Amino acid sequence: MKLVTPLAASAAVWLCASLAGASAQDLNVLCGVDEDWCATMERTFEAETGLDVSMSRRSTGEILDQIRIEKDDPRIDVWWGGTGDTHLQAAGEDLLEPYRPENAGDALPWAQNFYRLSGGTASGVYAGALGFAYNSDILEKRGIPAPSCWKDLTDPHYRGLVQVANPNSSGTAFTFLATLVQLLGEEEAFEYLAALSANIAHFTTSGAAPVKTAARGETGIGISFIHDAVTQKLAGAPLVIVAPCEGTGYEIGAVSIVKGARNLEAARRFVDFALSPEGQATGAAAGQNQIPSNARAALPPAAPDISLIRMVDYDFATFGSPDRRLRLLDRFDSEVLGNAEPLATH
Repeated sequence: MKLVTPLAASAAVWLCASLAGASAQDLNVLCGVDEDWCATMERTFEAETGLDVSMSRRSTGEILDQIRIEKDDPRIDVWWGGTGDTHLQAAGEDLLEPYRPENAGDALPWAQNFYRLSGGTASGVYAGALGFAYNSDILEKRGIPAPSCWKDLTDPHYRGLVQVANPNSSGTAFTFLATLVQLLGEEEAFEYLAALSANIAHFTTSGAAPVKTAARGETGIGISFIHDAVTQKLAGAPLVIVAPCEGTGYEIGAVSIVKGARNLEAARRFVDFALSPEGQATGAAAGQNQIPSNARAALPPAAPDISLIRMVDYDFATFGSPDRRLRLLDRFDSEVLGNAEPLATH
């Protein structure tokens, strides 16, 4: 048996009080955007508020899984970034806290509509179109024709040269899956994916990883959001960015407060800041090129002009349904992953 001295007991009481005080200043955020933006947002918000922020970067599906697991004892206060239909799935499972941001009136119409779809639990932060980018050096070296459409990517010329994420972990890849279903119909979409899987070298965890890999010359073609490819191209990568000829889908990246958040007031401050012109400017500061949702926010100079891209009328309500998501993912696992040759996952 150990004896506790009065000095040790006093120190323990002081330590507990200190930790309690510190925890009141803490904010725990899971971040679904690029690592550089996560870090820039963390620093900027801390400087703005004086709060200590713990921010970790995860893929969108991983964030949803963690929030589900911790629903009875949440450790996360805010989910920031990542595809909006996954936030809607969380809303449908009653995992999010309703909140109307102080600057909601400045939101562009597509962001206001998204907020209504979420039942007032998720707010649109940015938008971006889906597409792909190819490394021109690799294709020219191999004498391979350049693709311009989704259907081109199933050509045997591209065997082992295509990369896309796994929709179980990646919101980007789930947007790709949902886009194909809306463009082609579900049956034809899964026939397409089965054919495409023969050309896919790796299913990644992160949705931005494919264009980063293509930028480094480790694969030929990466399927991701166009703004992620723009960031790589501006850094000097030999990428050619393609908005597919058939049309494409888009994301609304969102921010949500987790139901039962321990630091609710700090979480609300974070959401308000994320939707302010100052908060949205952190994207451009981190070299990102998404389209901000606040009408008063400056558009990044290199942001893609989505008015020039043939877009599907992306059905967030349908593909934000937990039941629809689960059914599509089960079908992807059995008909695409299950029938593909063994592929590495990174």
